[in-house]
Amino acid sequence: MTKVQKRGKRIAFIILFIVAAIWILPILWGVLTSFKSEAEIQRLGFSFLPKQFTFSNYGKLINNDSAPVFRWFLNSLIIATCSTILNVFVVSFAAYGYTRLHFKGRDVLFTFLLSTMMFPGIVNLIPMFKIVDFLGWTDNFLAVIVPSAAGVFNVFLVRQFMLGIPKELDESALIDGANEFQIFRYIIFPLTKPVLAVVALFSFTGSWNDFLWPSVVMSSVDKLPITPGLQLLQGQYTTYPGIATAGAIFALIPTFILYLFAQKYFLQSMSLQSGIK
Repeated sequence: MTKVQKRGKRIAFIILFIVAAIWILPILWGVLTSFKSEAEIQRLGFSFLPKQFTFSNYGKLINNDSAPVFRWFLNSLIIATCSTILNVFVVSFAAYGYTRLHFKGRDVLFTFLLSTMMFPGIVNLIPMFKIVDFLGWTDNFLAVIVPSAAGVFNVFLVRQFMLGIPKELDESALIDGANEFQIFRYIIFPLTKPVLAVVALFSFTGSWNDFLWPSVVMSSVDKLPITPGLQLLQGQYTTYPGIATAGAIFALIPTFILYLFAQKYFLQSMSLQSGIK
């Protein structure tokens, strides 16, 4: 290894270390703040390490009658899981249609689909609410699950992955008498599992962290997901940063564990030639 290569590795390591610190330090500060008493937070302001560790914030979080945190946690788990499963199937079928099926206007339709990414999601807020209200889904889990059934970026991501799978595999299956669904089920779908795992991860975290849409369509406290529910941890006239931080850390646990187990699929999804194996 030359001196230039060694110097480049050191520079890359320093840059990556700085980026990692920027992401990790706020989370670490939040975890440590959740173990501080409200008096210490209010008195000392910003401080990294607590002078005395206490679990009182988590005790108040669990015993808060007006904020059923465990119920919100279960609601978020149900909504995020259903949204993820539905998203994976819809996205995989859509991507297969845009790569393998030939119909008039396919590329134009896909280009139009991509163009919708230029508009912010809040533009659809009122039309989506009107549709959900017409279907009678307000204050129902369906109002949160169904609208997140597919994302344009996820369709684009899976489509690009499928383009790297040789079409000779499809032709061989057609010669053996397989139909389109069998080709998708037994050939394309298994080969796209790495990128579908990434889509599932994005879908789960997006649904879990969604705040605005559930706040609009859900009115019952016991039906709220945990992210919009955390706003009820704040008093009407007083804020409790210790309890709010404890709730945020509690809500962070599932996505943190999910990322730990799913990180290997990010590297696998980068290989667009996986079908050659």
